[in-house]
Amino acid sequence: MLYVSIAFLVSAAITLLTLRYGHLHARYTADSDMTGVQKYHVRPVPRVEGIALVVAMLVVAGAAAWREPALLKPLLLLLLAGMPAFLGGLAEDLTKRVRALVRLLLAMLAGALGYYLLDAAVVRLDIIGVDWLLQFWAISLVCTMIAVGGAANAINIIDGYNGLAAVVSAMILAGMAYVSYYLGDRLLVVASVGMMGAIGGFLIWNYPRGLIFLGDGGAYFIGFMIGELSVLMLYRHPEVSAWFPLLLCIYPVFETLFSIYRKRWLRGRSPGVPDGVHLHMLVYKRLVRWAIGSTEARHKIQRNAMTSPYLWVLSSLAVIPAVLFWQYEYVLMGFVALFSVVYLLLYRTLVRFATPRWLMVKKEVDGD
Repeated sequence: MLYVSIAFLVSAAITLLTLRYGHLHARYTADSDMTGVQKYHVRPVPRVEGIALVVAMLVVAGAAAWREPALLKPLLLLLLAGMPAFLGGLAEDLTKRVRALVRLLLAMLAGALGYYLLDAAVVRLDIIGVDWLLQFWAISLVCTMIAVGGAANAINIIDGYNGLAAVVSAMILAGMAYVSYYLGDRLLVVASVGMMGAIGGFLIWNYPRGLIFLGDGGAYFIGFMIGELSVLMLYRHPEVSAWFPLLLCIYPVFETLFSIYRKRWLRGRSPGVPDGVHLHMLVYKRLVRWAIGSTEARHKIQRNAMTSPYLWVLSSLAVIPAVLFWQYEYVLMGFVALFSVVYLLLYRTLVRFATPRWLMVKKEVDGD
């Protein structure tokens, strides 16, 4: 509880200072850029929350040095490994000139640093034949980089509406914290609950009004931590099924994989080019957009906030069974398959304008 509270207070305080003195950093950032198919806010908003998250975790490491000295070094190495992912995202927030491929490669570099600094290696996926290949360090290293880089990119992809990526990430980290506590792994527990507290300090300013955003720096840092902690859990605890972290993170992971398939093979475009048909965007357009018909800024903000709970519920349908059945490989595989089917059916329904009325929010105000 101490680590959660410390991270929450530090993150909330730094975020408040960012909002209070936002005019001082605005001249050095691209916060005023509100163009693009994935922009749903109505005024310039600070996008540098990643700084607060990193500082909060540094303070958590300091607190651990006082209470549990053995955790200080691995926590600092964990944060050091995550710097390429965080700094690449932060550079994009400040300049809007860092390509998606560059950010992905930096996140993969962070995975490589974790491999060498923390022995965080993907050595099994609980798939016959593949696990034998992972005995070779080069293959293990590449898979580790893909896993961590993919997780970082996945959280960034779902970061589209107020509270969406933050709450989904907090649920994933809560699942990790629960299982880590059961296993008695203090490093994973402290890192997970520390991140939960830091995200909570951000959420009180982000949801529902969207006063500040995670930005790419914050999203990539959270995604790195989720990916790295997943790899560490599997490496340190053979009794945990490799399908546990996959089911835990299946919403952002499946969103990413489906987006790559949709863009590359269905539309013939680069997967790095933004578009407006991610699942969370379809939820906004088909289920929420007309609930409050006014074009006033306050109503746009309301619609933004009303979108996220749909995806929180969807993600919880994977997180809950993952936590309940973290040791049972075939059960986890079944839930992964079930989630994939539910996602595809929901996506197909929204794309085809065949949304059931019970899913739609009742209209409150007539539009202009």
